[in-house]
Amino acid sequence: MTASNDGETVLVTGGTGYLAGWVIADLLQRGYQVRTTVRSLDKAQQVRDAVSEQTGGQAAATIEFAAADLLSDDGWDEATAGADYVLHTASPMPFGSGVDLITTAREGTCRVLGAAARAGVRRAVLTSSGVTADTGDPDTPATETTWTAPSGTPLRAYPDSKILAERDAWDLAAATGLELTAVLPTFMQGPMLGAPNRPGTVEIIRRLLAREIPAVPNIGWNIVDVRDIAELHILAMTSPAAAGQRYLGSGSFLWYRQIARILREKLPDEAAKVPVRTMPDLVVKLLARRNPQLAMVRSELGRTRLVDSGKARTQLGWHPRPTEQTIVDTATALIGQSREG
Repeated sequence: MTASNDGETVLVTGGTGYLAGWVIADLLQRGYQVRTTVRSLDKAQQVRDAVSEQTGGQAAATIEFAAADLLSDDGWDEATAGADYVLHTASPMPFGSGVDLITTAREGTCRVLGAAARAGVRRAVLTSSGVTADTGDPDTPATETTWTAPSGTPLRAYPDSKILAERDAWDLAAATGLELTAVLPTFMQGPMLGAPNRPGTVEIIRRLLAREIPAVPNIGWNIVDVRDIAELHILAMTSPAAAGQRYLGSGSFLWYRQIARILREKLPDEAAKVPVRTMPDLVVKLLARRNPQLAMVRSELGRTRLVDSGKARTQLGWHPRPTEQTIVDTATALIGQSREG
């Protein structure tokens, strides 16, 4: 499928990222010229190999690369020069990154969008997060009119980094006249392009398949497919109605135990021993004292979050795939990668 885009150039930041790979592949399939940033040009072939899984080697070979780091001013003006659009998907991850999440997210956002404004791009799209629109009330759905207050606590550094970076982005857009749109994905699942090089959100399914946990915490997520969020970025980039708007991207809410049951039902051979028993909350709280990942989600025990992504559906015509399909596709991809490895 090729869109009529007159060879427009799109800069996608963080080309090695989980979401960025799918965004790049989708853009190439629609006929855009894609440029992406990597911290080192040594990563270029890794990106091409990953994207070629979806687009073929010929399309992947057309990707342009620019070296730029969120923590440095160097390279951003060169990366944005001549770009029609900028999709800022790069963001530090909460585990294994070894960086100050808040500083990196905020300074990186200002560097990228500042360069986009100086380059005169038509529109920039920021990958924010559903946590920036949390109502704090389990009975009130999150909408784009909600703005979450940062917690200021170390355990919430990742959500705070997204909250503060999005605020900075809107302030910069107001000050420079940059046309900005924000996409607020919830908990992304879906296949990973290329060989996974760091833990990510798909760890919840990998750990179930690998039987690394004896029971599942009483925790749930609003799950959305990474491929659908990639599409939402492009809809947000091209739709005239999207200028200056925020869009939540979410699928269904599933408890961890529901995910486990889907795996056992749909993949009976590979997932027969996936645990479905729920771990007592007290055990989770005790383990969280030594496990930073559990400590980060301890406050989510027993909590349902409601998210209304109707705005993206009605204004942009966004239609995410069924959540159950996303779970099965994620697991199937992980099983395939495990066998290849």
